[in-house]
Formats: sequence, structure tokens, C-alpha cells
Amino acid sequence: MTSNADPGPASGAGPVGVSGPTTSLWLRLLALSSAASGCALVLTGIAAFVINGGAGLWSSVLGGVLVMVFFAISLAVGHIVGRNNPSGAIGVFVATYFIKVVGFAVVLLVIGAPDWLQPRWFVIGAVVTVVSWQAAEIYGFSKARLQIYNDPQPPEDGSNA
Repeated sequence: MTSNADPGPASGAGPVGVSGPTTSLWLRLLALSSAASGCALVLTGIAAFVINGGAGLWSSVLGGVLVMVFFAISLAVGHIVGRNNPSGAIGVFVATYFIKVVGFAVVLLVIGAPDWLQPRWFVIGAVVTVVSWQAAEIYGFSKARLQIYNDPQPPEDGSNA
């Protein structure tokens, strides 16, 4: 089998550098996702304000902020648990998700919807935030460098072998 591809530049004789793992993956994802969702929510809020005034603005902001808090709790728990027990983080995610769903449902049922809330803008704000948050998380995970193997150690005798 032959190839017509260019061989490209010759490899150097120097050692290959090591980049190491991504530091604080969960906090980096939290910052990235919050920024993306915040920008999307600002644009949604502007549209809501233009179409329905202040009530539309605050309804979309409330829907988006609730989603951001919901997702941020998971990433914060992942950061805290992942430092000490990386393999146990998934189990804690599941437990946290269940507690969040039940907790948010109880809060929404007990407090109820305020009179000024416009359900359409509340849902639009929440959906825009979910989509932008998830897109940012996927992007962040795709750029993460997860170290699987230990870095090679230099020989003890000081040679470059």
C-alpha cells in the first residue's frame, strides 16, 4: 500500500515535551459555562425586554439563573469530590442530581410562581441557558487534557538515555 501524502518536516532529535493534565477541570468548566450562559442570557433578556418590558426581562433572567445554579452545584461538587476521590465523583454526581431535582421541585411548589412571571420568557431563558451551558461544557471537555499515565522520570544516573 502506498501513499501520496507529503512526508512533512523531519522529526527533531530533541525530547518530546510534556504538557501535564488540565488543572482544576471542574472550576474551568464552571467559569467557561457560566460565561457562555451569561452572554446568552443577556441577549435573551434584551429580546424579552424589547418585546415584553421588565416582566419579560426578569422572567427570562430568573429561568436562566435557576438553570445556572442547578448546573453550577454539580460542577462545584465535582471539584470538591474529584480532588480527593476522582473515581467516586460519578456516584456523588448522581446523588447530587437527585437532591437538586427534588429540592428545586419542592422550592418551586412551596414558593410558587410570582404574579409578574411570564412563563414563556421563563422557559425561553431556561432553554437558552441549558443549550449554551451544555455547548460550553462539551467544548471545555473536548479541550481538557486528562493525564492517563505518569510522566516519564529522568534516569537516576543523570544520563539522557
